[in-house]
Amino acid sequence: MASAGAPAAAVPTLAPPLEQLRHLARELRLLLPGVRVGEARETSKEFNRETFWSRLNEAAVKVSGEATTLTEVFSRLPLPSPQETQRFCEQVHAAIQAIIAIYYSLPKDQGITLRKLVRSATVDIVDGMAQLVEVLFITPAQSPENNDLISCNNVWVACQQVPRIPRDNKAAALLMLTKSVDFVKDAHEEMERAVEEYDPYCGLLNDTEEDNSDNYGDEGDDVLGCPNNRDLYWSEEDQELIIPCLALVRASKAGLKKIRILVAENGKKDQVAQLDDIVDISDEISPSVDDLALSIYPPMCHLTVRINSAKLVSVLKKALEITNTVTCSEA
Repeated sequence: MASAGAPAAAVPTLAPPLEQLRHLARELRLLLPGVRVGEARETSKEFNRETFWSRLNEAAVKVSGEATTLTEVFSRLPLPSPQETQRFCEQVHAAIQAIIAIYYSLPKDQGITLRKLVRSATVDIVDGMAQLVEVLFITPAQSPENNDLISCNNVWVACQQVPRIPRDNKAAALLMLTKSVDFVKDAHEEMERAVEEYDPYCGLLNDTEEDNSDNYGDEGDDVLGCPNNRDLYWSEEDQELIIPCLALVRASKAGLKKIRILVAENGKKDQVAQLDDIVDISDEISPSVDDLALSIYPPMCHLTVRINSAKLVSVLKKALEITNTVTCSEA
C-alpha cells in the first residue's frame, strides 16, 4: 500500500481545443494513404452482403452526425473545454476508423470495380472530415468565412452518397460504363465545336495578304483579323484527316454503348472477374479518345494523329472482343 506521503500521479495536461483539432486533422490525413492503397482484410467469416451494406450505411450516418455535432460546438463561442474537445475528437476519430474498417471488410471476390467505388466513397468521407476539422481550427468561430467554408464542405455530401453505391459488381460495372460513354460523348461534342469554330478560309486570306504585303507593309499582318501564323488554323490536308477522326470517336461512343447494353442484358452477377476485365479495358477508351482529340488541334502532327487513331482502334476492338466473349458465352 502506498504511503500517505507519496506524491499523487500527475494528471496529463490537455492541449487547448484548437490545438486538439489541429492534431485530429493531421491524424485523419495520415489515414488517407492507407485507404487509397489498402487491401481487403483476410477473414474466416463468410461474407454477408446485406450485413455489409447495412453496416456501411450506418457508419456513414454516424460520421455525418459527428460532423454536425463538431460543427455546432466549434462554430460558436465559448469553445468547449479541453476535456470536452478530447471527447468530441475521440468520437470523430472512432467514427472514421469504423467506416474504414468496414470498407476493408469487403472481399476482393466481390469485385474490384465495386471495391473501387466503395474505396472512393470512403476516401471522400475521410478527406471531407479532415477538411471540415481544418476549417474549424483555422477560421474564427462565428465568422462569415467559417460559415461559408463549412457550408461548402463535402463530408455530408460524401456520406449521403453511400446509399447510392451499386450493391454488386455488375451494377458497379454498368455505372462505370455509363460514365465512360458520357466522357466520350463530351469529347466528341468538343471536337465538333472545335471544327465549327476554326475558320477553314483563314489560311487562304493570309496567303492573299502576303501577296499584297508591298501595299500594306508591316501593318497588314492582321488585315481582316487573320494572323499570319499557320499554327492557328487547319490546312486542307488537316481537315481531310479530321473527318475520319470524328467518325472514329463516334464509333467509340457507339461501341461503348453496345458494351453497356451487352453487359446489362447478358452479363451475370457471378461473372465478377470477367466484368472487371470489361471495365478495365473500357476505361482505356476515354483517355485514348482524349489523346486523339487533343492531337487534332493546330498545329497538327499527322503522324501523332495516326498513332493515336491506331491506339484507339486497338483498344476499342479489344474491349468489344472481351465483352462479346464474356456475354455471348454465358448468354
